[in-house]
Amino acid sequence: MGAIFDWDGIVVDSHDRHRESWFLLAEEIDQPLTVELFVESFGMRNEQIIPELFHWAEPGDHEHIAALGERKERLYRKLVRATGIEPLPGVRPLLEQLQGHGIPSSIGSSTPRKNITAVLELIGLADKFAAVTASEDVQRGKPDPEVFLIAARKIDRSPASCVVFEDSHAGIEAGRAAGMKTIAVTTTHPRESFSDADLTIDSLEEVSLESLLTLVAEDA
Repeated sequence: MGAIFDWDGIVVDSHDRHRESWFLLAEEIDQPLTVELFVESFGMRNEQIIPELFHWAEPGDHEHIAALGERKERLYRKLVRATGIEPLPGVRPLLEQLQGHGIPSSIGSSTPRKNITAVLELIGLADKFAAVTASEDVQRGKPDPEVFLIAARKIDRSPASCVVFEDSHAGIEAGRAAGMKTIAVTTTHPRESFSDADLTIDSLEEVSLESLLTLVAEDA
């Protein structure tokens, strides 16, 4: 068995800091942005968000898109280092339990690697993850399953033996497309919106090793 964790909204709640950094960037470049568009962007890669959702750049202008994305992430990291951040409830005990039983944990996220590395250092969980798959590792964002398939491969686990923890609809869709069991966490969206997930919870505090093993074994 392997456990694959999305990052934002699963391991940490950086929703407010991401929102603030996007709006700071919008102000810097004098572009419009709404809360609704920001919410819709959660779980997507910057390469999708900036041209396709926010329409701040032409889809083919990769240099401009990359520059805007990097500026936004620098603003985010500055905010996190200034204000601090903690893992969400249940994260540390679950990771420790998985590690103690020899079950590898892997991050599969559309978040840039620098963001993940910076926060892992701040919260002291770097040694709990056997692998990290970030935005730089994939060509296609969620709901494409690429990120989760790579995350499983990095920990030498078959997709069918993996459980994905996600808080976005695109992430749940990606996990299902990868052939993995999916657990939706209601950090970002209401419980009733996750009808396609194998299990929906409000917090990782509700998860036990036994429940994960049972979930994976259902179709074995």
